[in-house]
Amino acid sequence: MEVVVTGIGLVSALGMLQTSWQRLIAGESGIRLSQPFRELPPRPLALIGKTPMYPGAASPGSAFPGGAWERGTTQDTSAADLTTLTQLVVTEAIADAGLVLPLPDAGVAIGSSRAHQASWEQLARQLQEDSLMSGAHWLDTLPHMVAHASARTIGSTGPVLAPMAACATGLWAIAQGFHLIQTGQCQRAIAGAVEAPVTPLTLAGFTRMGALAATGAYPFDKNREGLVLGEGAAVLVLESATVARRRGARVYGRVLGFGFTNDGYHAIVPELGGKRAIGAVKQCLERSGLETADIDYIHAHGTSTRLNDQNEAKLIQYLFPQGVPVSSTKGATGHSLGASGALGVAFCLMALQEQLLPPSVGLKAPEFDLDLLMAPRRCQVRRVLCLSFGFGGQNGAIVLGK
Repeated sequence: MEVVVTGIGLVSALGMLQTSWQRLIAGESGIRLSQPFRELPPRPLALIGKTPMYPGAASPGSAFPGGAWERGTTQDTSAADLTTLTQLVVTEAIADAGLVLPLPDAGVAIGSSRAHQASWEQLARQLQEDSLMSGAHWLDTLPHMVAHASARTIGSTGPVLAPMAACATGLWAIAQGFHLIQTGQCQRAIAGAVEAPVTPLTLAGFTRMGALAATGAYPFDKNREGLVLGEGAAVLVLESATVARRRGARVYGRVLGFGFTNDGYHAIVPELGGKRAIGAVKQCLERSGLETADIDYIHAHGTSTRLNDQNEAKLIQYLFPQGVPVSSTKGATGHSLGASGALGVAFCLMALQEQLLPPSVGLKAPEFDLDLLMAPRRCQVRRVLCLSFGFGGQNGAIVLGK
């Protein structure tokens, strides 16, 4: 059964969908130096609002420009949480698809690698101060509740899935939504991922690992420093092509296939040689009925860390020796962890619609012998490959077609 995308809801440090795309093509970045937590030093961060979606985060002051919500909506994230962010992108995706609520038969597959971690950190602080949160609020912060809140938002009584696969979460959620339709469980599904990872614990953890950049994100650059944490969310409306045609829906593109493997090697270090990661891409192409020569563009994971970019570059060189345009958008949006793959798919769909490939913002001196895009490129775009690689050896790939 053919599965198509009829709606996209997205918010990043660049803005909502259209604003994010326009600013990305213009080579702009949403990354700014910020110190939201006084106990931690300033870091480059990609925030949606003026402050992180974390209770008690310090205001950056007038030296820092307003965030994406000020550009794309009247809401302000100073009082926002992950549920608010999820409702925003779900509502945007439904409106973009031209659908009217409720959607009782729609499936839901929305994941997050951190989920309500900010609320749990806040709970720990309150426990130290002998100030307990209510039981009802605690239950609302369980990892799967983002997906269930989305089901309530759209009035769905269909299947609800809440995948967690580290930085491959977004691709895995979209693949699960695709599977719900292909197997006939639903004719329609909303799928994607949301992430608000800028918390004291996440920053401290990545700092201890030595994974965070000091000045910015520079994917595949000789002088890359590490990743920049970013807030973000992207949700797609997936439908069977039959249903979409019947209602005359605008179609962004088709989901052609996916592939997922696990290294089974190390908690944070990718497998040397990338055998299982290569296997995920091969699996994806086989399921799509495609050869490597059929791919017109690769949206790379491109975290700007030494190991990821090196391993990913070797994978692309091995599988695509003929050369194919490659870029990572994390130099503009930051690394939104579990949501990054969903944002990547949304940008791939925009590339298919606009016949325009986005640049690797921040890339100045490429280290690898790849066709790395340092500026937008207009060309014929028929099929695109989106990659995600997560901690625990999670490898994901999805192919989208015009």
